[in-house]
Amino acid sequence: MAPRRLGIFGGTFDPPHIGHLILAAEARDQLNLDQTIWVLTPDPPHKQGSEIASLEHRLAMVELATADDPGFLLSHVDIDRPGPHYAVDTVGLLRQQYPDDALVYLMGGDSLMDLPHWYRPEAFLSMLDGIGVMRRPGDEIDITGLLDELPMLSDKLNFVTAPLLEIAANQIRHRVMDDRAYRYYLTPRVYRYIREKGLYQD
Repeated sequence: MAPRRLGIFGGTFDPPHIGHLILAAEARDQLNLDQTIWVLTPDPPHKQGSEIASLEHRLAMVELATADDPGFLLSHVDIDRPGPHYAVDTVGLLRQQYPDDALVYLMGGDSLMDLPHWYRPEAFLSMLDGIGVMRRPGDEIDITGLLDELPMLSDKLNFVTAPLLEIAANQIRHRVMDDRAYRYYLTPRVYRYIREKGLYQD
C-alpha cells in the first residue's frame, strides 16, 4: 500500500461546528491529504479554570459531526492516556500507529508563532512531514524570526487559505445560553445532541 498523507487536527471541539469541518476539508483539499485525524484534547492546559463540556459529550459530538465523511478519522490517542497532553507526545504516538504514512500537523497562525515555546518543538517537528497553517485571505505572517529559532520548519511549512468564517465555539455556547439562534452553525446531528442533552444551558 502506498504511503498516505494524514492530517492531524486537534482541538477542544466544545462544540464541533461547521467551521471546524470546513477548515478540515479545506486543509485536506489544499494539502492533498488522504484523511484527516481529529484529535480531541481531553483537558486543554490553556483552558484551565474554564468550564468545558465533559469529555463524554465532546467525544459524542465529534463522532456525530465526522461520521458521514470517510476522509475523517477520530483518534483516541489523547483520550486513552493520562495528561499532560503535549503535542510532541501525541505526534509520537500517531507516528507509531502510522509509521509508513506522511503526517501533517494542522494549526492556526497564532499557534505557529508560539511554536518555539511549545514543549520540545524540535522533536515535535522532526516526527512530522509537514505543518499546515490556516490563514485567512490577505493575512500576512512574518516567519523570519521563527525560522531563525526553528530552521527545520522551512522545509515543512505550508499555508492553507481558510475562508472567512466568523464562527467560534464560545460564540455558539453563549448563543445557546442566551436562547439565541445557533442551529445552522452546527451539523443537524450535533444540534440535536445539544438540545437532547441540554448542553450549555447555564
